[in-house]
Amino acid sequence: MFIYPAKAEYNRTIPKVKIYANAKPSKSVKARFVSQISEIVWKYKLSPETTNLAARGGFTEIQVFEITLREPDLDNVVLMAIDKAIPYPILYRLLYEGQVKRAAAYKRPATDSSGKWVTETYFETDWADDIVPAIPLPVALDMKTLYDQMLFAYSDLPPRDGETLESLAERIRLTRKYRRDLRSLEGKMKSEKQFNRKVDLNAQARGLKAQLAILTNA
Repeated sequence: MFIYPAKAEYNRTIPKVKIYANAKPSKSVKARFVSQISEIVWKYKLSPETTNLAARGGFTEIQVFEITLREPDLDNVVLMAIDKAIPYPILYRLLYEGQVKRAAAYKRPATDSSGKWVTETYFETDWADDIVPAIPLPVALDMKTLYDQMLFAYSDLPPRDGETLESLAERIRLTRKYRRDLRSLEGKMKSEKQFNRKVDLNAQARGLKAQLAILTNA
């Protein structure tokens, strides 16, 4: 998606055992690593030295990982384990049979001075052919602003004018929650026999659709 500075290139393959050692994932998560991931490559390290941008708000580096998949679906618990193992924001480029998908968590330093990072909502794009020309990095004055601008480009909801990254992440979280709730309600409506109960479920579904319309309206 982006054209990265040549001096930011890192190109180191990361053994899965290194992730296991730092994140200590469960056996089921390790099994997903094995079945879903072929290779993890640490492609770029964006830092004040490689971007000529000052650190700000705890944002000293942004990492870019390229993950080659064995299958088209990658569980978020796998990305969460990687994010837990690496104490920096990470942008992921997922590859599968000539297709590319980009994903990244909204990640921020903890407010308790522990030095840890908090991983929140995951942003992601749809799968697309891996032929789209790369674009220059967003214009930014510091590493935190660069991270925000890059992550906006990973959103499956278009940002609103003047919307902060924190606000967009919350809007994405609620949108996904309401869509899950709506699918659950629609399943219950199909199997429900009692008319009064169906009416109640239908009213709840209309309410969720109205909330979704508000959240997804740019």
